[in-house]
Amino acid sequence: MAFEIKQLDLIDIELESSFLVLARNMGIRTRVKTWGHLILGGDDPILVDTGASHPEIMERLGMTGIVTEEMTMENQLARFGLKHDDVRWILHTHHHIDHTGQDDRFPKATVITNRRELEYSASGIMGGQYPPEYVKHHIDRLHTPGALRLLDLELSGPDEIFPGIVCEAAGGHTEGSMNINIETADGIACICGDVIYDIQNQVIDPIYQVLDYEPQSTGNQGTSKRQERAAIKRALNSGDFILPIHDYPARVVSQRVVSRFVGGSVPGPEIPVEHRTASETKEMGLGREEFRLPPAP
Repeated sequence: MAFEIKQLDLIDIELESSFLVLARNMGIRTRVKTWGHLILGGDDPILVDTGASHPEIMERLGMTGIVTEEMTMENQLARFGLKHDDVRWILHTHHHIDHTGQDDRFPKATVITNRRELEYSASGIMGGQYPPEYVKHHIDRLHTPGALRLLDLELSGPDEIFPGIVCEAAGGHTEGSMNINIETADGIACICGDVIYDIQNQVIDPIYQVLDYEPQSTGNQGTSKRQERAAIKRALNSGDFILPIHDYPARVVSQRVVSRFVGGSVPGPEIPVEHRTASETKEMGLGREEFRLPPAP
């Protein structure tokens, strides 16, 4: 089955840059997108991640949230002729503050998530990144018939939850993060959550890395740096496209990013990019350059 993935523009976040990429632009704030993803083409619409509950909640982490009227969930769903009650399934890459904040607005949907992520969110180990009201909502779903489906991906291996949609343990960012691999007409798309924040500076031209094919870590992970870098490599090997939650999607060939998607859809319009290994950068005497995408339409 061939699905199409639509990006939902749910919240912009202003935060310290090195939170996204380890040691990059420390002390300098930057602004990033936060996407939800709508999977269309099956029997029912499927939503991946629901953003933050409201922009002010990001202040708990010293960040600033921005939600315009256009970015409300109602208006983002309406772009595709949908309302909250039309969404039958919600999948979560993980449960951080900017990923599961609107689940309570989908009482008719079943939330599908990794059991370890629910355990991890309730442990308190990452503090305010898992707001107590979000955790309580998911605990309540545990006791509501049909409201929650738990996967055990670290133990079961990849799980095909619907024909053409496979969930697998991400192995990085948080202990329970999962990748969602989706068949499209143009290849397999991997929604990789926050395993990757910044494709340009972690993958295309990884900052402060001298090893070839070595990605840069984020500045925010609950696993080891080795686990996180392995998770990035796993995502790059999972299919033909990677879709982070805070960056524009990319096409991947042999672990290398070759283009970026800018039209809000996968498959969709692409802009080619040049990828250089560390050796090539050294031989050519080139420095790193930013790859800046236009605003999402």
